[in-house]
Formats: sequence, structure tokens, C-alpha cells
Amino acid sequence: MPSLPVQNKQTLNYRTMDYYFSTLLQNTTFEEAVLKTTQALRAEGFGILTEIDIKSTLKKKLDVDFNNYKILGACNPHLAYTALQAEDKIGTMLPCNVILQEKEPGTIEIAAVDPAASMQAVENDQLASVAENVREKLRKVIENTGRG
Repeated sequence: MPSLPVQNKQTLNYRTMDYYFSTLLQNTTFEEAVLKTTQALRAEGFGILTEIDIKSTLKKKLDVDFNNYKILGACNPHLAYTALQAEDKIGTMLPCNVILQEKEPGTIEIAAVDPAASMQAVENDQLASVAENVREKLRKVIENTGRG
């Protein structure tokens, strides 16, 4: 699918074989983007189980500089429970990761894993249905992050 324009110079990327969807936020701080993303996730029923600050971790562990980059481990408890009931090893793919990275000052990319793409290898119709539901919710998160 082609890129779709979204409000506030935001573009939602859908590419055929990608394992994620993403958007770029312009004229915003990294902290504002994290807040907007967290709020959009909550609105779709996701909580944040983990928050990994890659910039800080790489500085501490390797003494290298890196751009602002966070990985949010997002989980919708009801959907996670349903997925685990359908496939008990699916926990190896949980939680859903949403990343934020500062491409340049004021330009933040937000990307979310496409759970339907990442779970294609698991042949389970019940799980595929849950993955589609999560996909739509994460797609809404990415679409709604730049609004408002």
C-alpha cells in the first residue's frame, strides 16, 4: 500500500512486506512524542510493561553516543490473554514493541511492530484473528499519535 498522508505533516507508511508501520512527527520534542505515543497506546487499551532507553544504555554500556531512541513494550492484557490461550508459546513474541527515535532535532519517527506479519509463521487461525485485532489497534495508535 502507498503512504497515506495524515494530519500535521505526518505520513503513515504501509509497505507490502514490512514488519512494522511508522509515522514521522515534525516540530516536536522527543519527550512530547513519548507522551503522545503513551497516551495513544492507553486509548487503545495498551499498558507499557517496559521502557528501554537505548541512548542511555549504549552510553552506559559502550560509552558511545546515540540519538534519542526508546523501545516501549506495549501490552493489551485482554488480547495477550486471548493470544496465550490460543498459542501458549506466543509469549516469545510479547509484548508488542513500539519504538521512538529522533531522526533529527524536532523530527521523531514512531514505529510499531505489525503483529500479523510477525506471527505469520505460526499456523493458528485463532491466533491470526487476535493478531489482526492487535494490528488494527496499533495502526490506530500510529495514526492518532500526531493528531491533536
